Amino acid sequence: MTLSRRQALGLFAAAPLATLLPQAAWARKPEVFQRKGAAINGFDPVAYFTDSAPVKGESSISAEWNGATWHFASASNRDTFLANPEQYAPVFGGYCAYAASYGSTAPTDPDAWTIHEGKLYLNYSLNVRKKWLRDVPGHIAKGLDNWPGILG
Repeated sequence: MTLSRRQALGLFAAAPLATLLPQAAWARKPEVFQRKGAAINGFDPVAYFTDSAPVKGESSISAEWNGATWHFASASNRDTFLANPEQYAPVFGGYCAYAASYGSTAPTDPDAWTIHEGKLYLNYSLNVRKKWLRDVPGHIAKGLDNWPGILG
């Protein structure tokens, strides 16, 4: 294939613009928010329900589900999760629920969480969680409308 001078210059000029494309143009984001190879920052999703608190999981007590490695504080929590992962896994794959309501994704802080109508929702920060709490049902509805299209 031979390029004309004009075609070659056009490709050369357009190359830097490719870096301005959204990340979604390059690759789809995983279904589950992961950091350092662990879903939801390595925290035990079941503990939010049983302990009413974020509890760091152990890498030695883990399970694979939905393309991610989940860590648990106990084998019992792991088994509980595997029996019904949809019950315990956070909605929006552990990405920020508030961001999902605006058609975006963001990482989450394990301390910024809410259980609403039996489902776990995580937020980017405690300040974002305050905004989320102003209209939880509304944000959930908007997030569900956007999900999973926002993954790219």
